[in-house]
Amino acid sequence: MPMIQRFLTVGGFTLASRLSGFLRDIMLAAILGAGPLADAFFVALRLPNHFRAIFAEGAFNAAFVPAYARIRTEGGPAAARTFGDRIFTLLIAAQALLLALALLFTPLVIDVLAPGFSREPHEFALAVSLTRITFPYLLLITLVTLWGGILNAVHRFAAAAAAPILLNLSMMAMLAVAYLFPSAAYAAAWGVLVSGVLQAVLVGGDAWRTGVVTFFRLPRLDADVRRFFNALLPATIGSAGTQLALFADTIIASFLSAGAISALYYADRLDQLPIGVIGIAVGTVLLPVMSTRIAGGDEAGARSAQNRAIEFALLLAVPCVAAFLVVPDLIMRGLFMRGAFTVANAHAAAMTLVAYTIGLVPFVLIRSVVAPFLARGDTATPMKAALTGTAVNIVFKVALMGPLAQVGLALATSIGAWINFVLVLFLAARAGFIGIDAELRSSLGRLAVAGLALALILFLAAPAVAALVSSLPRFRNVADLLLLAAAGGLFYGAVVFALFGKRWLARLGKSGRERLA
Repeated sequence: MPMIQRFLTVGGFTLASRLSGFLRDIMLAAILGAGPLADAFFVALRLPNHFRAIFAEGAFNAAFVPAYARIRTEGGPAAARTFGDRIFTLLIAAQALLLALALLFTPLVIDVLAPGFSREPHEFALAVSLTRITFPYLLLITLVTLWGGILNAVHRFAAAAAAPILLNLSMMAMLAVAYLFPSAAYAAAWGVLVSGVLQAVLVGGDAWRTGVVTFFRLPRLDADVRRFFNALLPATIGSAGTQLALFADTIIASFLSAGAISALYYADRLDQLPIGVIGIAVGTVLLPVMSTRIAGGDEAGARSAQNRAIEFALLLAVPCVAAFLVVPDLIMRGLFMRGAFTVANAHAAAMTLVAYTIGLVPFVLIRSVVAPFLARGDTATPMKAALTGTAVNIVFKVALMGPLAQVGLALATSIGAWINFVLVLFLAARAGFIGIDAELRSSLGRLAVAGLALALILFLAAPAVAALVSSLPRFRNVADLLLLAAAGGLFYGAVVFALFGKRWLARLGKSGRERLA
């Protein structure tokens, strides 16, 4: 399967996941609102997600996928299977220990993660109870990550990309029968745990059918396992630095007015749409392709793959940047303003979204620019850049939390993202791991023009579309958003076609087939 087609496979399932996630968040917003009950649930959800990002999807994939691809290329499937079994055994043991400690010391963890909750005993007790329900999700999702990483290394992407959809469906199913639980927050928390079981069954089943599922095997610290852990340690430190900044968001926001954590959550959900559908999808496919090419000595092919990946990611990310900056209020009102979610909640989340969007380009591209380091087993260099970005991020959080509240926290995140991105680019260029070809340089300028044109048309068309739907008795915000999105999408497509032409679009697909397969 050509790599562009793999992008579309992973991106398509990720888009389905994000869309079902929006439906889930619409239910959460309508039922929980943006007050203390929602804040307690989001803290309980964020804790296992932080650890998942550190130990599972973040650090683990960065170290494991290139190692597995290299071992399979050099030693064959049997050697890769032995390596996978040993890592599986060690991973389960570590996660079981972490789960036991988390369940035992949950009150202490919540006191550290959200110290502001200590002022509200009921909210603190609720967060503790919900976290004890959601935290076992981490063990299950770690298995999903391991099996998904193996499947990605053998160029099977669908099951792992589709798995997060089950989280959203499970939570919505539980929210639909929330009357069976003490509160809707408990229903949502149980939905998280049930989804972990379903995701493990889906991805584990695909690994079983493919013949790459892992089993318990007595661990041995052979050369491959030692090399993996040498790569895992700096990757974990780098991921922990990124998550430390998110921990700081939760800690600081817990001291702000009620609803700050929820505003960060809803804004981040929107920001994560292009990051997941575009940035993570492209990076997920690019990493095993570059690892395989570099292991086979094809440096030029690896570099070409990276250039086309960046080009493809920006083509899809530019309209998101324009929309999030120009019509954030409309987006929040159209998606979430119903039930307990008010106009004030929508405006707070919209301003937070603008701050996050300032860093959207580096967030979308970071996985593509670190790929040449990870493909060579170098996780230390990206770690240094990530930690530098995190340090800057936290300094700005402290400086901006007073005057800008949660908007300052999001803006600090964007500043840190740019620092991280620029450092990685500089270090990659110095090492000769990245080279922007003439085709990409030309595309960058034309995509910038297309983005500016889209921003202008959205700004000019927004009042006219709002007036057009103003007489509707219901769903005015939804209709306004849908019409403006449709008009903006058609306009952006026409501008891209005019600037690039049919040949460029055909060449992009041809590059994917010939250079990136």
